[in-house]
Order: sequence, then C-alpha cells, then structure tokens
Amino acid sequence: MSDFLEKSLKQNLHNLYQSGDLTGLIEVLNEMPVVEVALFLADLPIEESLFVLQQFEPKIQAHIFSDLNERLQEDIIDLMTPRDFSKLLSNMLSDDRADVFKKLNVELQNKLLPFLTKQVREDILHLSSYKDGTAGSVMSSDFATITVDMTVEGALDKIRQDAPSKETIYYIYVVDDNMKLMGFISLKDLILAKPEDGIKEMVVEEYSFAHVDDDQETVAKKIETYDLIAIPIVNSRHQILGIVTHDDAIDILRQEQTEDMEKFMGISGAHENYTYLRNSVFQHVKNRSVWLISLAILGILSAFVIHQYEDILDSLVILALYAPMLADAGGNCGSQAATVIIRALAIGEIRMVDWLKVVWKEFRIGFVMSFILGILAFLKVVFLSYGTELPMGLSLTKVALVISLAIALQVVSSTSIGALLPLTAKYFKFDPAVVASPAITTFVDITGFLIYFSVTTYFLF
Repeated sequence: MSDFLEKSLKQNLHNLYQSGDLTGLIEVLNEMPVVEVALFLADLPIEESLFVLQQFEPKIQAHIFSDLNERLQEDIIDLMTPRDFSKLLSNMLSDDRADVFKKLNVELQNKLLPFLTKQVREDILHLSSYKDGTAGSVMSSDFATITVDMTVEGALDKIRQDAPSKETIYYIYVVDDNMKLMGFISLKDLILAKPEDGIKEMVVEEYSFAHVDDDQETVAKKIETYDLIAIPIVNSRHQILGIVTHDDAIDILRQEQTEDMEKFMGISGAHENYTYLRNSVFQHVKNRSVWLISLAILGILSAFVIHQYEDILDSLVILALYAPMLADAGGNCGSQAATVIIRALAIGEIRMVDWLKVVWKEFRIGFVMSFILGILAFLKVVFLSYGTELPMGLSLTKVALVISLAIALQVVSSTSIGALLPLTAKYFKFDPAVVASPAITTFVDITGFLIYFSVTTYFLF
C-alpha cells in the first residue's frame, strides 16, 4: 500500500474488505480520490481487484482503471471478456483508451472492435494512427469548441451540452465553420460576460499551440513553459484536432526522464515506465548488453596502452598501484560533466551556439578540481607508500608529485571530454543521452592511461 494513504485508512479499508462488508467498502472508496482507490486495488490479489473494481459505476470504473499501473491493467484485461472490457474502454477518456488500445495485441484489438460503438471505434482508430512520440499520439479528442459568430448565451448552451463528455473545459476553443482554430476564451471570462455579448469581441487571438506531428516532449515543455492547463493540437490547415492536457505533460516528461536516464546508463530498448517486472530476464539482458559488449571491445585499447608500458610497470610497480585511482578520478569527473551538460541541453538552458562557452567553463572547473584531487593524490601516495623501496635515484616525494600531476591532467582532460561528447552528439543530431556514462568512462580510461604513462615516463625514466 502506498504511503499516500494514511495508516488508519489503510487498516479501515482492509477490515471492511476482510469482513465482507462490500457496501461499506464501496461507500468509503467512493469518498476517496480515484488515484487512492487505484492504489488500494493494487494491493489486492488480481481477481479481487477486478471484483471490487466492477462494483463501481461504469464511468468511475474507467477512471480508476486509467490510474492503475500498466502491469495491473494488463492482468485485469486478461481476466475480462472482450464484451465487458469494451464497456470499460468506452467510458475512458479518449487519449487514455487510445493508449490502452495500442498496447493490446492485434488479436484482442480485433475482438474488441465489434463491441464498440461506431463513434468510439472511429475515435480510437484515429488517435491510434499517429506515430508514437508525436503530439497526435498523446492528444485527447475531449475538448469543447464554440464558433466565432455565437453570443455568450449560445456558447454556454453548447458547452452545457458538450461538457459531460469533455476532459477539460477550462479553455473553450473558438473555431470557424471549418474547425479552423481562431483562438480561445477561458471559462471564467465566458461566465462573467453578459449573455448578449459576442464571442468575436472576446476571443484571445494570441495563444500557444502545437502541430500534430510535433515531438511530444516539445509539446510538454510548452505546457510547462507557459504554465498552461492544456494546449490545442492543430494540423497543417490549422484545424484543431485535439488537446494535450497538463497531466498528460507530466506523464510525458516522466517518460522522457526515464528514457534519458536509461540511455545515459547504456540501456537500450523501449524506455517505458512500469516495465521492470513485466520484462523477462532475457529482455533485460538484451537491453543492457549492446553497450556493454561494444565498450568491452573498445576497452581493448586500454589494455593495449597498458601493454605498451609493461616494462615500465615491471621496473616501478608503485605506478600500477595508483592506476585505478587515475581511472576512477577520470570516470567520475567525466560523468559529472556529461550529466550537467545533458541536463542543461534537455531543459534548454544551453544551446549549440554556447558550445565554446560551455567547454571553457568546464575546462576551468576541471582545472580547479585538478588542484584539489592532485593534492589528495600526493598525500595518498606519500602516506600509503611510505617505506616502499624505489629504484636508485628516485624518491617517494618525486614519484608522488609525478603521479599527482598525471591525475590532475586526467581530471582536466576527462571533464572537457565529458562536456564535449554530449555537445558533439547534439551537433550530429543524436540524442545527447546516448553518450552513456559507460562510454564516457571507457573514453577517459583510454586517454587517462595515455596521460598517466606519458607523464611518468617523461619525468621518472
């Protein structure tokens, strides 16, 4: 049970359920927000979740089902007949039911369609036809419109007729006879206006909108930037096709964050929420192994660099002891730089024209950190290797200074590489997140070992 529900309420619900007081349970659940009802059902065995769900009114059933996680939705669908599930699907909001329908297998889709009304069937097929990741694939057809030639009284009459089936009527969209979007009016302004006032004089003609083929993340960011409740989606003729609401935007941004996080860690495949338990072990291995195998092959270069300096390591073993410290420092600094740059690119804080400014800033950050980590490395070598026998002519102080210098140069180098890789990916139209953390670690390992052995060879041999 989620922590969103208070402990006493949890206990009360379970007591009602276990005692068989179904009437009392439904009465309590009906007083709760739909999302909390969904959380309660998620804690019950699947058959019992379905049984309790079916005690609600059809429209409430649909709202609760929409708030269940995808895994539970799939389990409930498996237990329902196509006829029963078609009733549930018909009462869902248009964008939610289109999302659910697209995730069903073709066989079940074909079984459902005959049980749906013509209007619902056409709406689902229309919304499901848009490419995944576009505004069209996430928009809702539940919106209210009025025509520009109406009066306030006529507009309110139309809204009263349409409102029960609309997802949001905070914005009323004003269209012409061809459904071309002219602007919008807020419900508040419409209510406060005089009945005889004309809509034409009230319409707000400066407004944000998105095209049906726009990337869904771009649309979500518009809603976030302009603090909108909903944004209209139009086609090439500027006819309104649907809306994307603020709650849809939250879902989109959460999905995009999941995608970026998994890409950054080198995980491929479909980046969706609630897939960890649903995916098989083989699917997880497949998603994770592509980058890991590729980087393991690339890592041969690191081994080659080390092999080239094998004689030096034999004559001065202390260098091998602190090579991992260099690799760790480089990997951590590179990953930190890449993380902040990818995040800044994602939220639009920096653009490609800022690349020189970004690299220069990261170089200076790396330069300052190199002093700090260089001093720590020097102290570590002196403390841990005190009393170590060294070849004639070398002192521990000199060796510690050279190792700390190599690590300082590695910090500056890896920080710069961590900043450059996402910017380079962005320049070539790739997702910066694909410059995964494992990739950065591998690159800076190679450059780090080259720096390490070049510096130590120059000053100690």
